[in-house]
Amino acid sequence: KKSVAKVAPQKFVIDYSGPANDKIFDAAAYEKFLVDHIKVQGKTGQLGDDVKLQREGSGKLSVTSTIPFSKRYLKYLTKRFLKRNQMREWLRVVATGKNEYSLKFFNLSFEGEGEADE
Repeated sequence: KKSVAKVAPQKFVIDYSGPANDKIFDAAAYEKFLVDHIKVQGKTGQLGDDVKLQREGSGKLSVTSTIPFSKRYLKYLTKRFLKRNQMREWLRVVATGKNEYSLKFFNLSFEGEGEADE
């Protein structure tokens, strides 16, 4: 018999309040994407009691896991969601704490630089 070691619950928070307030980020679609794409024991869409997603106030989503789960994997999935929804050009995923990511806009301070080479 194999005994599965339970890991202390890990909690990661994604703060998407900036883009959500500007009405360009769909929180419900992002939550559904994570539910459909997080892998548990090599299979997607089967979170069960191992991984829980929960909204915290407006603009925050917490992911709590009782199985080994990396913060980097959450960043990868978030970037993949942004790419699929053509938002990757404007938004980036930034670590704002040990267990927290935030979606921020790129600094667009290069107006007119590209057109000077004509």
